[in-house]
Amino acid sequence: HVQLVESGGGSVQAGGSLRLSCVASGDTIGRYCMGWFRQIPDKEREGVAGIDSDGSAIYSESVKGRFTTSKDKTKRTLHLQIADLKVEDAATYYCVAHSSRSCQAYDCHSGFWCPWAADFDYWGQGTQVTVS
Repeated sequence: HVQLVESGGGSVQAGGSLRLSCVASGDTIGRYCMGWFRQIPDKEREGVAGIDSDGSAIYSESVKGRFTTSKDKTKRTLHLQIADLKVEDAATYYCVAHSSRSCQAYDCHSGFWCPWAADFDYWGQGTQVTVS
């Protein structure tokens, strides 16, 4: 069984930066695609960053260049560094894991990440990011 627990959300001014973290438990978590989705009320969940077990990362078009995800295998911790925050980045951010498919498999043929939320087996409880 995999459990994901996020932390690091908060209120930040536009142009600022924020770091989200996700601690993962589970014997095989190191082999999974792990990443981040975000959701605004009444909108669909959007995948923004994914990282595979080999450390290769992929990003959605909306955040590439400003978001960086990294994973510490030893500590089972996933991070999302957000730079130059924009008002449209305000959302609930979820840590996710996919047990049977790589993150790179959701490359929408342009180098951007286009995952399907329904495919992801495991979700954290979410952490809120507010941008003023």
